Amino acid sequence: MHGVLTVPNAVSFVRLLLIPVFVGLVLIEQTAWAGLLLGFIGATDWIDGYLARRLNQVSEVGKMLDPIADRLAVAVAVVLGLIVGVLPAWFGWGIIVREVVIGVGAAYGWLNGVRRLDVRWLGKTATLLLYFAVTGFFLADGFDLRWMWWASVAVGIPGLVLYYVVAFAYLGDLRTAIAEAKVPEPDQ
Repeated sequence: MHGVLTVPNAVSFVRLLLIPVFVGLVLIEQTAWAGLLLGFIGATDWIDGYLARRLNQVSEVGKMLDPIADRLAVAVAVVLGLIVGVLPAWFGWGIIVREVVIGVGAAYGWLNGVRRLDVRWLGKTATLLLYFAVTGFFLADGFDLRWMWWASVAVGIPGLVLYYVVAFAYLGDLRTAIAEAKVPEPDQ
C-alpha cells in the first residue's frame, strides 16, 4: 500500500502532534512531564517503521513523515532545552552545529539531484543515545535528580561523538551521490 492514510503514518502524525504539547509543558515549567513526553516520542520512533513493514504499508509519505517527526522533536527539545537552561550549552550547541551542517549538505545535495541517502545503523544508534540524553536532562531538571544529569552526560558524549562520525560518513555518501547524479545516463 502506498497511500497516505495508513496506520504507520497515523503513528508518525500523532508523534508530530505531541511536539506542541511538549513545548507547552516546557513553557509552563513542567520539565519532568516534558521529559516523560519526549521519552515517549523517542521510544515510539521505531513503531511506525515496524508497522509499515509488518503491515506492508510502506509509503513515500511515511518515509518523509517519520524523519520529520524525529528531527523536529529533537530540534525543538534542544532549542527549548538551551533556552530554559535544561541542557548544557556544549551539548545543545554540538547538536545544533551538526544539524546545520547536515541541513546545508542535504540542501546542496537536493540542488544537485540527490533525493535520498540511506540511513546508517550507526546514525540510528547515535540518535537513540541523544534521545536518551536529552530526555534525561529534562527528567533530571524536572525531578531534581543529579545522578540523572550525570547519566545523561555519560550517554550524551558518546552519542554526540557518534553523531559527528556519522555526519562525516553522510557527507561522504552525499559527495558520492552527487557525483553519480551528474553522470549522464547512456543512450538506449
